[in-house]
Amino acid sequence: MKIEIEIDGKGKAIAEIDERNPDTAGQICKNLPLEGSAKIWQEEVYFEIPVNLMYENKSSDSIKGDISYWPPGNAFCIFYGDSQPYSDVNHIGSIIKNLKIFNTTTNGDKIILRLLKGE
Repeated sequence: MKIEIEIDGKGKAIAEIDERNPDTAGQICKNLPLEGSAKIWQEEVYFEIPVNLMYENKSSDSIKGDISYWPPGNAFCIFYGDSQPYSDVNHIGSIIKNLKIFNTTTNGDKIILRLLKGE
């Protein structure tokens, strides 16, 4: 399954959902489309989503391109650089197209998550 991540006025990226945290990924995808207001922390874009989930297969580290859910903040996270999570996250997939768009994201940018049509 793939999702589209749009930064309003700046472009779109594509992420592929994987099996690292299938329950978390399934609950998020079931609630798409979702949107929020971007916040930047180091080389991570995150925003609160109206999905309240617990830890599944939590991880304290990330690699460039990971997309994740952060239970303490009900947040969708995009790791676009070398920074690591503030605290444990549930990884749900990876950016497979246009990761560089997140370098241009600023606090307050509108982000929209959608299930990619045909997926």
